Amino acid sequence: MNKNSYTLSALLAVGMILFSCQDTFLDAKPDKSLLIPTTLEDFEMLLDNETEVMNRVPALGEMSCDDYYTTDEGWTGLSTAIERNAYIWAKDVYNGEVVGDWETLYKQVLYANVVLEGLEKSSSSEKITAKWRNLKGSALFHRAFAFYHLAQVFTSPYDKATASSTLGIPLRLSADVTVKPSRATLEQTYDQIEDDLLKARPLLPTVATYKTRPSLSALYAMLARVYLSMEDYERAVAHADSSLLFANKLMDFNSLDPAEYRPVQQLNDEVLFHSIVMPYSYDYSSYTIVDSTLYKSFAEHDLRKQIYFNDNGGGMINFKGSYGNYYLFGGLATDEVYLIAAECRARFGDTDAAMDRLNTLLEKRWETGTFAAYTASNADEALKLVLEERRKELIFRGLRWMDLRRLNKDIRFAKTLTRTINGQTYTLAPNDAKYVMPIPIQEINTSGIMQNPR
Repeated sequence: MNKNSYTLSALLAVGMILFSCQDTFLDAKPDKSLLIPTTLEDFEMLLDNETEVMNRVPALGEMSCDDYYTTDEGWTGLSTAIERNAYIWAKDVYNGEVVGDWETLYKQVLYANVVLEGLEKSSSSEKITAKWRNLKGSALFHRAFAFYHLAQVFTSPYDKATASSTLGIPLRLSADVTVKPSRATLEQTYDQIEDDLLKARPLLPTVATYKTRPSLSALYAMLARVYLSMEDYERAVAHADSSLLFANKLMDFNSLDPAEYRPVQQLNDEVLFHSIVMPYSYDYSSYTIVDSTLYKSFAEHDLRKQIYFNDNGGGMINFKGSYGNYYLFGGLATDEVYLIAAECRARFGDTDAAMDRLNTLLEKRWETGTFAAYTASNADEALKLVLEERRKELIFRGLRWMDLRRLNKDIRFAKTLTRTINGQTYTLAPNDAKYVMPIPIQEINTSGIMQNPR
């Protein structure tokens, strides 16, 4: 994605070593040939390593949600036990396999901590530079981004009434891998996410040099997403509006070619911060089939039906509209921000404003001259319309699991998921304990933290 991404081998070596917690390594003498990051350029390269570590979000939720279904043959053909087990909400998801969703995101946290601690050792002249400030803001953003997405998979959904007594995630705030933090509460987890983002706010540039780096528009969009998860709609809409002040471009889908293999350009005008969903074999399997009811819900002149999907006949509908191009997009984009702004206004009872934000988005998605603006007679109807469009617009974006978890708390939107594989039917009821993934057993054995019930 950017000029530094492929020059990191030495710096990455120290990152991987720092992340290792095995006693045999900790007792060994370090290899003097390894490069220890000390300069601003070193720190920049660590944070720019989006090809291997940074700019990735968990896939476990996406594998487990209702964005798709697969056949017996497709399920058997999945490359990992994790994919097969997550699909049917098995009690043992990992079957001894390495859990990249946990390991990679805590590597992101490690890299951010290495940078934050290294920056504090910078000279006084460096600390007043724009580059130093940008690096510190970026490291804080990346740590918050990782903590947030870990919380969407490995903790219960946020509930203000119980957050102080519900287990969150281990909050690693030091680059010292010998420190083994216990699990914070969910309240402490979200407080840390919020604190990191707010501290990053005065440090980040309005526009990032590369979309793999955070900017103010991305930070405000991230805060809006966090507050939406917390059901703090007042702060969610305020930060969504702030994000749109900096970046509000929407692609006109009339300018896209649905015949292309990947019609949506990577790093397009809507992308605020590029990230991908952790890649697995289900991403590119022809047996990863879009739910037929969802596909049919797109209207005739809604161009997303052609841009997002391939209809291969016989009910085989495949997704092709990722903002991440080949990989599923897991970043931040303006279409999501418009939808957050619309949802919050609907929840406040501001029906007209909610429809205005929604229609601004949808007008860019329909064939020119065919879109009739949506209207709602009351706030409940407006909310229903916004959530329906959110479901369609943000398909395969790594957000559906979060939405299922938060919306299941509202009887109006709660949904039971069903899968059938090899003649056996599996169900996931609203608010089931299986909406929280187990912590990898390697982490339990190493740190002794409490496992999630499942």
